[in-house]
Amino acid sequence: MSTAATKLPEGRYGRSSDERADHKLKIAGAVLGALLLAMIGYFAWHYVGQNKISAEVITFEQKKDSVQVHLEVRKDAGASGYCTIRSQAENGAEVGRADFRFSGDATRIDKVVTLRTTSPGTTAELLGCHAD
Repeated sequence: MSTAATKLPEGRYGRSSDERADHKLKIAGAVLGALLLAMIGYFAWHYVGQNKISAEVITFEQKKDSVQVHLEVRKDAGASGYCTIRSQAENGAEVGRADFRFSGDATRIDKVVTLRTTSPGTTAELLGCHAD
């Protein structure tokens, strides 16, 4: 008897074990892909949707014992919070850090704030903003 005679007709007795395994892997991949997309969507919504106050340093000017920082703050109407700014000396040492509060109904605030420093600061870095 030849091997061709013992071969079963294709498709007559269902899928082979390799085809069943491939089908299960495809289903598992689709489920894991959907979960990954849902998780990315959740984190994106949490990061963007829940951030009620944000800011950007427009310019800064060095003074003798301070740094004047022009901030542009964007926030939800009625939200309040604070932004943290720091300044560093030329050698990288931190010479000043302060929180500046923002509240009220305005959704965009342009404000010049003064960060007092222990020695001349060469930078003005926005560390972040947090809603109350």
